[in-house]
Amino acid sequence: MKLRFKQRFFSWFDSYDIYDEAGNTAYVVKGQMSWGHCLKIFASGGREVGMVKERVLTFLPKFEIYENGRYIGCISKELSFLKPRYNIDFNGWYIEGSFMEWDYSITGAGGQRIASVSKELFHMTDTYVLDIANARDALHVLMFVLAIDAEKCSRN
Repeated sequence: MKLRFKQRFFSWFDSYDIYDEAGNTAYVVKGQMSWGHCLKIFASGGREVGMVKERVLTFLPKFEIYENGRYIGCISKELSFLKPRYNIDFNGWYIEGSFMEWDYSITGAGGQRIASVSKELFHMTDTYVLDIANARDALHVLMFVLAIDAEKCSRN
């Protein structure tokens, strides 16, 4: 399953549209005013299905992940050199990025590929393609990619 993650061009808060392979809107992401990033994910019908909330006052960036209002885990940046790494407190997943921080791979506890994420260049806003091995992991992968994008945005 593939999703295309595209940041909206003009918005005061982080806003994204997520498209499926057919070009239909699968999710809409709206940033909320808060101390630290707070991103709410809505299914195409308008129902809130997830939230990514930055934990503030931590040594390294950390984001809590909620699905349908229930805490399911967190993602935290690890101290690493050359290639960014993120630890996910969810199903034993971990993320490793490329040197330029354009491509990421999400791997499961058993070494299986959960998803690969590629940044598309030459766009006015952040645009990523998420290639997800199993469709049931789509929302979770999306939330972790949103957290990484928010962390990168905080650094710049």
